[in-house]
Amino acid sequence: MTHIQGIQETPLFESPHGEIVRELGGLSAGGLQQHSIAHITLPPGKASLKHYHPVIEESYFILNGIARMEIDGQTYQITPGQMVAILPTQVHQIFNDNSTDPVSFIAVCTPPWTPDCSVFLD
Repeated sequence: MTHIQGIQETPLFESPHGEIVRELGGLSAGGLQQHSIAHITLPPGKASLKHYHPVIEESYFILNGIARMEIDGQTYQITPGQMVAILPTQVHQIFNDNSTDPVSFIAVCTPPWTPDCSVFLD
């Protein structure tokens, strides 16, 4: 099966804390069985919730904007063209501290992300 989908055809989900997520492929979109891929936008001043995944390995590839990333208590600045590797059980959170520009990135999870795979802290 071939599946080609543009970002504009993908339904979006906006979290209560401000992330705008478009799942491009995964168990519920595109029929992917081994990984999932999503386009995520963080508007200015927004952040993900602090969380970890017990079994998922996750990667972020930054498309635009400058983000602050915290992984297991360490803080990093990430910029377009950089990839962040997040191993299972690593506590992480991404922030857009900018007041004018959104941060957008691709998130890839293996095994595929599901709504119950995240453990939220705080």
